[in-house]
Amino acid sequence: MTKKKELFIPLHAPFVGLYLCGPTAYSNAHLGHARPAVTFDLLTRYLLHLGYKVRSVRNITDVGHLEDENAGEGEDRITKKAHQEQLEPMEIVEKYMNTYHKNLEQLNTLPPSIEPRASGHIIEQQELIKEILDKGYAYIVNGSVYFDVLKYNEKYKYGKLSGRVLEDLQSNTRVLDGQEEKKNPFDFALWKKASPEHIMKWPSPWSIGFPGWHLECSTMSTKYLGDVFDIHGGGMDLMFPHHECEIAQSTAAHGKESVRYWMHNNMITINGQKMARSLGNFITLDDLFSGKNKLLTQAYSPMTIRFFILQAHYRSTVDFSNEALQAAEKGLQKLTRAIETLNRLKPSEVSTIDVPKLKEKCYAALDDDLNSPILLSHLFDAVKFINSVVDGSEKINSSSLEALKALFNTFILDILGLKNEAAGTNDEKLTGDLMKIIIQLRQDAKNNKDFPTSDKIRNELNKIGITLKDRKDGVDWEK
Repeated sequence: MTKKKELFIPLHAPFVGLYLCGPTAYSNAHLGHARPAVTFDLLTRYLLHLGYKVRSVRNITDVGHLEDENAGEGEDRITKKAHQEQLEPMEIVEKYMNTYHKNLEQLNTLPPSIEPRASGHIIEQQELIKEILDKGYAYIVNGSVYFDVLKYNEKYKYGKLSGRVLEDLQSNTRVLDGQEEKKNPFDFALWKKASPEHIMKWPSPWSIGFPGWHLECSTMSTKYLGDVFDIHGGGMDLMFPHHECEIAQSTAAHGKESVRYWMHNNMITINGQKMARSLGNFITLDDLFSGKNKLLTQAYSPMTIRFFILQAHYRSTVDFSNEALQAAEKGLQKLTRAIETLNRLKPSEVSTIDVPKLKEKCYAALDDDLNSPILLSHLFDAVKFINSVVDGSEKINSSSLEALKALFNTFILDILGLKNEAAGTNDEKLTGDLMKIIIQLRQDAKNNKDFPTSDKIRNELNKIGITLKDRKDGVDWEK
């Protein structure tokens, strides 16, 4: 809000309330969705590391909103996708919410404390509308309810977060078809009366309809974090109108702003243009992980994507390119190899590294507005030192070695969340090899007509969640 760095002081330390705008569940998650997920996962991990107790809330938009919110027209995105795939709207939501969760798990992000859905909070959203109406900051027209921006601006300042000046909005906003019922074209919907063919709709005191897009975040953030809470996060593209409207709604209803600190991550771009589903220039996370996209020259692992996002400051833009992802892949490999090398080093009697000083620098980087690229630069300085120990030009004693191992584990694994993907691959290979042995032992028992042993193997595997499937060409297994 102040456009400068502010000292973070929680409202009720050691508790921290964090709200993050989640996705509208109507298509697969893309690289642009990964950035806020990784950014605010880093924030959560660091706050937890510092000893705070974090309640993180991330919403899922599963209520259909119009394609053109300002004009009040068009088919909503979820319903449109449902028609395309010949599914129910809530099937679409469930399908793409599941893939979103799978992708975020692959990126090693911590799940939120609470993940509320807009459809599960229709009553609460209606109650908030009633409060805003009672305070005189909204009006009803033909079954729809609109927020009165001009009336609000008489007492409070609309546009204070984004820097938009209402006078400029008045002069630059043109009246579109379908806006005639609003007092002003920049007024936004709190509740929209649904057309007969609109599928996702609910009864209300004003009409059978659906809530406005901005309303759900004002409602659910305060429901789970209180009328005033610590941090609200999201992409910079949400600053206006979404977050500006949130501020107006919450202030109009409660007489005070709900959010103490706003944090916005910048965009992922392709050729200088924002990556977005609406622009059709996005690359899904599944495509990135598999390499199946014409813009990709290879597949990139989830940890490569996570490192790619973390190597830039969250407030700076990051331009997609295969070269940038390949550079991220090499950087990640350097860190991973350094951890492996650390575990093999033999200590000397003396040490030429000041680990406490390095640790101090690492904390200072994250304390300074979550500066992950500076943190990584300090860690890469330590990587150079580790390599110098290997070639004999530097030395490290046992206490410094243990301290450096702890520092790498803390900052690389715990806080940056960069897990060792090779370890997971090795575990999967080991499991597969063990299952081949077990299946062969069962087959030997069957060949010897030792059916009790064969059945016992199958039953014991079932107890731990592994199912054997006998086929003509052999035996398959699945968890």
